[in-house]
Amino acid sequence: MADTSPSRPNLDHPVFAIVKSAFPAKKFQGTEFRGQSTLVVAPADLHEVMAFLKTDPRMSYNFLSDIGGIDYLGYPAPQPGRFAVVYNLISFDRDDRFFVKTYLDPTLPTDGIVEDPALWLDSVTDLWAGAEWPEREVFDMFGIRFRNHPDLRRILTWEDFPAHPLRKDYPLRGRGEREMYKVVDRTSS
Repeated sequence: MADTSPSRPNLDHPVFAIVKSAFPAKKFQGTEFRGQSTLVVAPADLHEVMAFLKTDPRMSYNFLSDIGGIDYLGYPAPQPGRFAVVYNLISFDRDDRFFVKTYLDPTLPTDGIVEDPALWLDSVTDLWAGAEWPEREVFDMFGIRFRNHPDLRRILTWEDFPAHPLRKDYPLRGRGEREMYKVVDRTSS
């Protein structure tokens, strides 16, 4: 019986061994929490590994359920990077859910909308067309950009919004954006 205590995770998910054997020169990390397995991939290797997870018949993760961003600023445990992007994959053939995570560390201050070359990932829209809007949301909220995305523009805030509001260094009350709104009432509309 495998030891599943929190100090020693149970990494029995078959994907870990298959991915490691398919990419022997690449470095991966594997985690498991409450029965959910996560493969941690370097940003440069992300697209190649995601293509393998979708197209290899042993994997067949044919559905990308969601993409989410995480900002680890101020997180109590050290992380490999400040930001993470998490991909939630599902294989309908096996009724199996699997997560892929990659970490990014900014090289420029993150308190504005400056385009940081370290916060770029390859888009997976060529693999799963449904990735288009979730990638736009991660871009809009966290400022992580996606290479080869067909329409990378803001989706929840306006185009000239002065920051990325889900970054933890964004002030809770904003930076005066609400004061710039033009008040529209029934008589002026």
